[in-house]
Amino acid sequence: MSFSSPASVLEAELRPDRPPVLHVETPVDAAGWAAGHREALRAQVTEHGALLVRGLGLREPDRIAAVFAELGGPLMAEREAFAPRESHGPGLYSSTAWPANQPMCMHHELSYALEVPGLMLFACPVPPAGGGATAVADAEAVLKALPAELTERFEREGWLLTRSYNDEIGASLAESFGTDDRETVENYCRAHAIDFAWQPDGSLRTRQRRAAVVRHPVTGRRCWFNQIAFLNEWTLAPEVREYLVDEYGEDGLPFNTRFGDGGPIGEDVVQLLNATYEEHTRREPWQAGDLMLVDNIRTAHSREAFTGDRQVLVAMAEPQRLAEYGPSPKGSRR
Repeated sequence: MSFSSPASVLEAELRPDRPPVLHVETPVDAAGWAAGHREALRAQVTEHGALLVRGLGLREPDRIAAVFAELGGPLMAEREAFAPRESHGPGLYSSTAWPANQPMCMHHELSYALEVPGLMLFACPVPPAGGGATAVADAEAVLKALPAELTERFEREGWLLTRSYNDEIGASLAESFGTDDRETVENYCRAHAIDFAWQPDGSLRTRQRRAAVVRHPVTGRRCWFNQIAFLNEWTLAPEVREYLVDEYGEDGLPFNTRFGDGGPIGEDVVQLLNATYEEHTRREPWQAGDLMLVDNIRTAHSREAFTGDRQVLVAMAEPQRLAEYGPSPKGSRR
């Protein structure tokens, strides 16, 4: 099926159950190929929300970084990470450290930050033995499919992310903020509408309210854009949630989400969100050397459980500061 843009000379295979897949012959100079086809590739991402390119032979970090730079421009340094990553050079990271037997459900990268990546870039040097797809879901379709009463509340109130930083679970202060210097962390929080409170044991707790529905900066269409389900306690495996609550208490979980007014989000809401995502999920198993481009605002992505080794390198580009973001609620410090 041909892409309709007159500037495009590429054809991607379209199927309803997977992202568009473009098959190419492995070029000698992958970065040069990417530069020459950037406009056509980005046009497909704009139209479809995601594109998987197969055949580029992306195995080495230097080669991957060069392709990413041609397609996305300057790569972003990650801040406010919720879990550790390994750095492979400026703006080039491993996928998030997360147990292989636990899926990472649908989310939009850094949707809780004031400045979010407009484009996500993935490359797979080593595919897993089984599972492990980076699946995608259309945020416009998900928004339309959710009950109006629920989305109207989230659109009215936004959503609240609470975090408790420690050195055992999730990203540490240094991993999340790039430093563990208190003054630098506090200045970052003030500049990014994050309420913070240091605990007696020296740990940090934060709260930040963000919009749950935003307008796409290019298309103007409304998108369900958040990490309400993924970072909520009810998405965790029951035994993991039980351990964390026993260890840290209800208010000390490494991360959790609430309604924008601070009210708890019930398990039934989280199950509904994840079920709606699943109804709109498209997936394609990774093959060695694959490239995937994802419009981070239009399209949610996930990482499915897997077996064997799995190496996926990730970059974020085209930072966007979305106007619909709201400040943290008054009096929300703890």
